[in-house]
Amino acid sequence: MATLCRPAIAVPEHVITLEETLDLARDLHAEHPQLGLALRLIENTGVRTRHLVQPIEETLRHPGFTTRNAVYEREAKERVPEVVERALGYAELSAREVDLIIYVSCTGFMMPSLTAWLINRMGFRSDTRQVPIAQLGCAAGGAAVNRAHDFCRAYPGANVLIVACEFCSLCYQPTDLGVGSLLSNGLFGDAVAAVVMRGRGGTGVHIERNGSHLVPHTEDWISYGVKDTGFHFQLDKRVPGTMEMLAPALRTLATEHSWDISGLGFYIVHAGGPRILDDLCHFLNLEPAAFRFSRATLTERGNIASAVVFDALARLFEEGGVPDGTHGLIAGFGPGITAEMSLGSWVGVPLEATIPRRPRAIDAADLALVQATTPLLRPAGTTITE
Repeated sequence: MATLCRPAIAVPEHVITLEETLDLARDLHAEHPQLGLALRLIENTGVRTRHLVQPIEETLRHPGFTTRNAVYEREAKERVPEVVERALGYAELSAREVDLIIYVSCTGFMMPSLTAWLINRMGFRSDTRQVPIAQLGCAAGGAAVNRAHDFCRAYPGANVLIVACEFCSLCYQPTDLGVGSLLSNGLFGDAVAAVVMRGRGGTGVHIERNGSHLVPHTEDWISYGVKDTGFHFQLDKRVPGTMEMLAPALRTLATEHSWDISGLGFYIVHAGGPRILDDLCHFLNLEPAAFRFSRATLTERGNIASAVVFDALARLFEEGGVPDGTHGLIAGFGPGITAEMSLGSWVGVPLEATIPRRPRAIDAADLALVQATTPLLRPAGTTITE
């Protein structure tokens, strides 16, 4: 009965607009032979504003991977706790009621993972399990939902905290001048998200089924070149057409669950770009409004990698949700080429917790009450002590 509750989202205070992005591209790459093409591609993304963890002047400088990764760690520790507190509040849980933390990020590196820091700083139990996910890119938000669902099925009543921390601007590489790189410079933004999956109770999306699909022999279509200067994002020109290969997997998952993929009540999907959403409309026979939450995320925040699905889901909550029992889809797409998909139904009223989450130890007061009201349970001459 795992329910994905309302996500908490935070974006940095530094904002760059589409117009500023285009002006920067013209200034920095005035002699680029394909500048006109790059400008048209950036305009066609639909991205109007993006948020950055540093001012644009700092973002454009490359002080080296060591310094950049230090910025990643500092900013993560500064920004993640607040969204975690809000997500726990939305789920009506305390840190000590969380059994697993899944931390998702592909834009910086820490070992131990930020999960260890969170456990030590925010009051999580020392036996809280940790699952960092670092190499699924934009698909990792969907993967985190699926792994949380798997955990709640394996441990009924358990609760899972998911954290997505993506500072894509820290991956800017001034020497990468391919059209794909220039497009990426105008597409990606920064954001932090957190969400709780409750094993019992809670309101949101009751996850019923999940699945994964990898398109064979496409592992080099979206990738990182890991170099002395850090992570270099590599995007193949064939990526925008991947929905023709992934849409059938979405349809198959729904069919196996006896649902019609074209007749669901809500769709929360990764917005890698407008072509992705337009193609999904075509191949799944949907109206453009079906992806209004993902489109809004793309327009206002850009591609925020693994955090997209949580930002889009938060917009569904902000709109007031949908009628109880409405069926929907959550899906993330990323390197592999990989789709991480889940199906669920909206729950506006918490489901009854028919199975206790964790047996509570019986203390002396409890035992005294039971024995006082049930004499047969109290052997003659026994005494209750603290």
